[in-house]
Amino acid sequence: MPEGDTVWNTAALLRDALAGRTVTASEFRVPQLATADLAGWSVAESASRGKHLLLRLHDPERDRAVTLHSHLRMEGKWSAYAVGERWSARPAHLIRVVLRVPESVAVGYHLHDLALVPTAEEDRLVGHLGPDLLGADWDPAEAVRRLSARPEVSIAEALLEQRNLAGIGNMYKAEVLFLRGIWPWTPVGQVPDLDGLVTLAQKLLAANRGRWTQSTTGSLHRGQTMYVYGRRAQPCRRCGTAIAKADQGERITFWCKRCQPERR
Repeated sequence: MPEGDTVWNTAALLRDALAGRTVTASEFRVPQLATADLAGWSVAESASRGKHLLLRLHDPERDRAVTLHSHLRMEGKWSAYAVGERWSARPAHLIRVVLRVPESVAVGYHLHDLALVPTAEEDRLVGHLGPDLLGADWDPAEAVRRLSARPEVSIAEALLEQRNLAGIGNMYKAEVLFLRGIWPWTPVGQVPDLDGLVTLAQKLLAANRGRWTQSTTGSLHRGQTMYVYGRRAQPCRRCGTAIAKADQGERITFWCKRCQPERR
């Protein structure tokens, strides 16, 4: 599932293509929005909130504001094309949204949780989220407070809970735990420095903001961008121990048994 920085980058892509322009035509290929028409609406803003995309539009004639909400989940993607350019990102049958402005076309493929709501009611869709690691509301103390509310939960599962802090996915979860030397099954209540953990997580996401190649090692070379994620049975970059992989909750996790020893 895309991490918070990927969603932030997608919001920036839509901002460059659409913001400040008037929609000339729109097409929704989902039943719940099949009759919606955004032609004549101006695109005021494109923003991300954790893993959620929020495209805010304004109707100047009736002074109304609505938000087009979407979630990428595993397969979703937004692409922007110049007028007349061939759409090549995904097969046509996966298209869910098409928004046209005079200079460009934004196409949403395999999007989830699509909804049009009054902008004043956005909290119905994202109000449950914790502080956004890449947002203006980022508050490490609040993130720690939310994590600490359930001290018995494993730290790996707690970091993935978007109600605690918004933006971390499976990759950043595995990488930040490796960098802090924490066994993924450690209960939250036994993690010695939660503030340091969430601060590092925010720095990792922020470092990758603005680029599509994600790296936690500092290298952008293929095969050198991650410490443990996706590297099962490969040698740890620190100690040489084979990286382990296991199911944890509904997800999988990667870790180094020597650098992240089990706490007994």
